[in-house]
Amino acid sequence: MPSLDAVRPRVVLDLERLRHINCGLGRFCLNLARALLQPGEWSQSGCAIDPVLFLPECAGTYLEPLVSAIRPPRLSVPALRKEVFARWLRPLARPFLTAPKVDVWHVTHQTSKYLPFDARVPVLLTIHDLNFLHDADNKRDPARVARKLANIQSKIDRAAALTTVSQFTAADVRAHLRVGEKPIYVIPNGMTTPPPASLERPDFLPAGPFLLSIGNCLWHKNFHTLLGMLEHLPGRRLVIAGKKATPYGRFIDEELTRRGLRDRVVMPGEVSDGDRQWLYEHCDAFLFPSLAEGFGFPVLEAMQVGKPVFCSRRTSLPEVAGTAGFFFESFAADVMADTFRRGMEIVQQTEGFASRQVTHAARYSWDASAASYRHVYEAITRGERTTDHSTSSPRASGPDAACAA
Repeated sequence: MPSLDAVRPRVVLDLERLRHINCGLGRFCLNLARALLQPGEWSQSGCAIDPVLFLPECAGTYLEPLVSAIRPPRLSVPALRKEVFARWLRPLARPFLTAPKVDVWHVTHQTSKYLPFDARVPVLLTIHDLNFLHDADNKRDPARVARKLANIQSKIDRAAALTTVSQFTAADVRAHLRVGEKPIYVIPNGMTTPPPASLERPDFLPAGPFLLSIGNCLWHKNFHTLLGMLEHLPGRRLVIAGKKATPYGRFIDEELTRRGLRDRVVMPGEVSDGDRQWLYEHCDAFLFPSLAEGFGFPVLEAMQVGKPVFCSRRTSLPEVAGTAGFFFESFAADVMADTFRRGMEIVQQTEGFASRQVTHAARYSWDASAASYRHVYEAITRGERTTDHSTSSPRASGPDAACAA
């Protein structure tokens, strides 16, 4: 296959979500863009792609100093570029369009409101999850589910190829949406270097050992199952860190009173990056009984510092945790407690357990993700579909990390 330097596809990167830098999609855009824009040995002349940044004015500083070094062209993000307006203007403008100036437009998430104005430009669509299909509230509103599916279907219809962040999401897409012969490439997300941990124990946490769970208090996080488990683990304390001013957060708070666990469960709400990292580094184990995850970063964040992870077997979590995780086969309180006790016995008996966890998490890198995306951009530019293949590991190396599902 010709080198990437010989092709250097001109790719529009939809980085509109950088305006919400602290949300998951904002972080995805930031980390992928940094990896794609970073010069490397794959390219004699800088980036392996010829990037065009679809970027809000307020977000340019997040990509410094890379943007200053390579000075890629930028497209603004005005309201009239939204597809709700563009679809009416596109037919009127078609006779006046010149030859396309880009090879691929990468729509970086399935909720994007933007598509290329020129209908001839190939689109790569990244679908992170279809978690609304697995959410109890949405299941009670089939019309809402249908609207969400129709919105994503319209983008799939426009796309030349799709990527997902997990094999589970790829299977979900094929099961619930019309993909036809379009390839789906599974490209796992990468892990970033963790932030420095706070130097001192957070004020909200009493002295002593603790278990940790992290996430906003939403029903699919399934935190309440941990309360029943805790009743079977005398003396254990649990920290649940994340936004708690939600209906589910209030439900958890009421359960603490009802179960008499208020002195054993700490819910500090949202915490700083430093405190979050301190919690990861000092917990005895990380618990994640979530029912729906597109990827499941907290699992790998805990493994990055060598911690044992106990999680559900739902959606993408078995794929991401792999053989490094322990799994709740049931949410019955006694079964969860037995799973925890047996897992901790294995941890204590396994030499080098923490190193194994760190090694597993390190297999997920943004450089590998960027290499896979570059491979897909090139395939789309050539009008090719790369050979279908699969891998049993969560992360292959180099361009072949892009696996067609």
